[in-house]
Amino acid sequence: MGGYLARRLAASAVTAFVASIAVFLIVRAVPGDVVAQMLGQVSDPQAAASLRGFLGLDQPVWIQYGRWISAVFSGDLGTSWTGGRPVGPAVFEAFLVTLEIGLLTLALATIVGVPLGIVSGIYEGRWPDNLIQIFNLLGLAAPVFWTGLMLLVAVSSFAGWSPPLIYASPAESLWDNLSILMLPILSLGLLQAAAYSQFVRQNVVTSLNQDYVRTARAKGVTIRILFFTHILKNILIPLITFMGLVLVQILGGVVIVETLFSIPGLGRLLISAIETRDYPMLQGALLVVVVTAMAVNLIIDLLYSVIDPRVRLS
Repeated sequence: MGGYLARRLAASAVTAFVASIAVFLIVRAVPGDVVAQMLGQVSDPQAAASLRGFLGLDQPVWIQYGRWISAVFSGDLGTSWTGGRPVGPAVFEAFLVTLEIGLLTLALATIVGVPLGIVSGIYEGRWPDNLIQIFNLLGLAAPVFWTGLMLLVAVSSFAGWSPPLIYASPAESLWDNLSILMLPILSLGLLQAAAYSQFVRQNVVTSLNQDYVRTARAKGVTIRILFFTHILKNILIPLITFMGLVLVQILGGVVIVETLFSIPGLGRLLISAIETRDYPMLQGALLVVVVTAMAVNLIIDLLYSVIDPRVRLS
């Protein structure tokens, strides 16, 4: 296990280094001149040149990257060009909000989607399966922003309630925190629950069609015993892998819901940094997103290797 862990960590380190280069270049490829953005379209060329030198934009790209990555390794993500605040604390604060949305959405999708997928697979071709398939189709087809808007209109029009406009952390008020996050979590959770349900259904149907399952059922073994002794073990490993992919998709989808519901998370921070061409903030936020996705995949791989030792022995 130790050798496998060392190989995965080494591969992750190399991938993170390559990802940092990609993040840096992508940020520089954002259309628009940051100096013109800060000074306005009509500005003194001498002032623009002075500001460009102060920001280090007059240096070659590889020198700019070297300075940035050296600061990152020392724990400094830089200072925002627009707000003047340190990037690290700002990104970390926004990341906690996004992480809360992601974990709660993942929990909702798992609690709803996995049982639906199991029932749909067991009753393949019958009315429970047909009803669940309609839910899956609607959940997968509806865009996140449309689902969020419909939920917002529904609760405000029919229930006469709207979520708080000012975000509150769980430490400040757990009720206000859950109130403002309820609709974003439902918007993302319904989509991911449908994906979960469809994925689990396919695995259950495949397991039920295995020869040993058919033989056991022919001998009178109940479907409940078969499910908990054989089928559940077969779908556990791909389910864990799928869970990691879902979490990464959720972290990507929060950009929409955070903007829609005015939640100060990482997605909204990214949008704001793009609009103002705030390179340090944008680089720091993107780097955190990439590293988080890599960390999730690494954890899933390690869990996979613990459940199935053949992975680390191959």
